[in-house]
Amino acid sequence: MIKLAPSILSADFANLLADVKQVEAAGAEYLHIDVMDGHFVPNITLGPLVIKSLRPHTPMVFDVHLMIERPELYLEDFAKAGADIITVHAEGTRHLHRTIQQIKALGLKAGVALNPATPLDAVKYVIEELDLVLIMTVNPGSGGQKFIPSMVPKIEILAKHLDKYQLEAEIEVDGGISQDTAPVVTKAGANVLVAGSAIFGAKDLRNAVQQLRGPVLN
Repeated sequence: MIKLAPSILSADFANLLADVKQVEAAGAEYLHIDVMDGHFVPNITLGPLVIKSLRPHTPMVFDVHLMIERPELYLEDFAKAGADIITVHAEGTRHLHRTIQQIKALGLKAGVALNPATPLDAVKYVIEELDLVLIMTVNPGSGGQKFIPSMVPKIEILAKHLDKYQLEAEIEVDGGISQDTAPVVTKAGANVLVAGSAIFGAKDLRNAVQQLRGPVLN
């Protein structure tokens, strides 16, 4: 099953809850919440307080993507705020295995994200611990970037590895996902699609969600 994870980076922050309720009604399973610290990536976005304010109002899975340095210092804050999945960058923490274990100890699912230039070997020795691997198909830090086609083989190799060793980690893809690129990454093996402007920028959100799923289901 292909899951949709609308990125609230592309939502209207003046009407954030209304936008979240719309993507919930449109059938998206995850809400992708990008957290940026101005160090690991250039931009600064939201923190635990915004997540905490949204949590009582939707049952959607809160898919929290920490694009920050030393994420291990903030895991408990995001867990208390209502995260369901916490994904950290392999490039952002010195002790990746320990950080994954911290996430698990908080009762949450653990994910690891890889920047475009980071090889899959970065998760080779922790992949059995993971619930999700996030392949960045743009360089992290801002929305609206162009999809990097050379990431497709990376998704394919990861999918084959998970299948070979009967591992159940989801493959999430983030960056430049649209009606054109969605079928490409799902064919490669991705099963969670992060989409920003392709959903929040659409006049009909339900139709946008269906269109992103459509090439996979038809």
